[in-house]
Amino acid sequence: MSILRQCFAVRPVTEADLKGSGKLKKVLSAWSLTAIGLGATIGTGVFVLTGQVAANQAGPAITLSLLVAAFGSALAALCYAELAAFLPVPGSAYSYTYATLGEIIAWLIGWNLLLEYGMSASAVAVSWSAYVVNLLHGWGIDLPASLTNAPLMAEHDHIKTTGALFNVPAAFIVAAMSVICYVGMRETAGLNTAMVSLKVLIIVVFIVAGLAFMDTKNWHPYIPANTGTFGHFGWTGVLQGAGIIFFSYVGFDTASTTALEARNPQRDLPIGIIGALVISVLLYVGMATVLTGMVPFTQLGVDAPVAVALDAHPQLHWLGWVVKVGAIVGMTSVVLGSLLGQPRILLAMADDGLLPPAIARVHPKFKTPHVATVVSGVIFSVVAGVFPLDILADLISIGVLLAFVVVCLGVLVLRRTRPDVPRPFRVPFAPVTCVLGALFCGGMTYFLSNGTWWRLLFWTLLGVAIYALYGYQHSRLRKR
Repeated sequence: MSILRQCFAVRPVTEADLKGSGKLKKVLSAWSLTAIGLGATIGTGVFVLTGQVAANQAGPAITLSLLVAAFGSALAALCYAELAAFLPVPGSAYSYTYATLGEIIAWLIGWNLLLEYGMSASAVAVSWSAYVVNLLHGWGIDLPASLTNAPLMAEHDHIKTTGALFNVPAAFIVAAMSVICYVGMRETAGLNTAMVSLKVLIIVVFIVAGLAFMDTKNWHPYIPANTGTFGHFGWTGVLQGAGIIFFSYVGFDTASTTALEARNPQRDLPIGIIGALVISVLLYVGMATVLTGMVPFTQLGVDAPVAVALDAHPQLHWLGWVVKVGAIVGMTSVVLGSLLGQPRILLAMADDGLLPPAIARVHPKFKTPHVATVVSGVIFSVVAGVFPLDILADLISIGVLLAFVVVCLGVLVLRRTRPDVPRPFRVPFAPVTCVLGALFCGGMTYFLSNGTWWRLLFWTLLGVAIYALYGYQHSRLRKR
């Protein structure tokens, strides 16, 4: 019982936590935070997953899947906004859980956030590779297939080899963006803002240009009949599609990991989190509507569905290379945003003693968590080179959904345990919103594949083993 009490010990919220520390350089405004959220959100989801989920799960009802996922994300976003303003620390859901539900739960959430941020960078890098290969092919440059594809693939919940050696472009972009994150937050935020502005402009141009080439016949039937397989069309397909597409919305909470670098976190973090989600939903639904209207959804189950839609209409040939470049830029910013969040969560965990202290080191000149950045870059470069998109996307979605459940519950716990602390932002109708958010996000996990659950179980057991061997022994909370 003593061990259990220690495992579920809650880290007290101190005055230093509420004020934030000066460990990292404070350079981010409300717009910078919104751009970071958009940078980490608009990428593979809008350029790749909308087409793949339409082809394999939901059909033209991909728009419903997006709205269902957006509803759950909105409930979680409100909870994130309150906690981020209340507790401006870099650990995001990990830190919020440590202050509410205890150390072991916080460790598991932090461990699963590796799936959200690190795996997200790897997954988007895989799509980035596909678009780069497609663009170079259009210019007459063909790269060897063995060096541009993952050596592993998923088939009926089993992992098989493909004959490829390594996805070199995917690993390259993760390594390159890690270098940017290493150099400094001001440089990272400036580059991210420029890329976000460009990709939003290109998405809007595609939507407007594609409206004239839509055929509403492609939307019939809107929800195709179920094929007899759970999650393949019908309402189960719509809901499974929503569970997978959750991966597309994970970026809005990246802003919460940069709390120590925000100039006015109590005011600007809620603006950045909620603003990024609202803009993302509008762009996603607009893109999915036009995409499924331009070509039959059955043709979109490829790594570059936007390119397929453009190739089907020669009149839009002029837009082809523009959109492909926009997709590449968009996915580059997602990789950058994901790699920006991951090291800061590792920093928070190392500060609490659950990871080696070297991870918490901050570069004396750049004021960035440089050791955590290098570790993340190396690990997820390898992951990007080895695994395909579908395996990574499912793992990310289940990790995100579980984190969202805990964040929603965390708001209610802190309302009860620290009612005295002023909250710059408060979740409206908190009991209803938080409970509904937790139930909704938890329920979405039911519609993910069995293979995803087995991989999550393996990942969780590995995390428990690391906590038992290192984190439990070195926890600063326990030492105090």
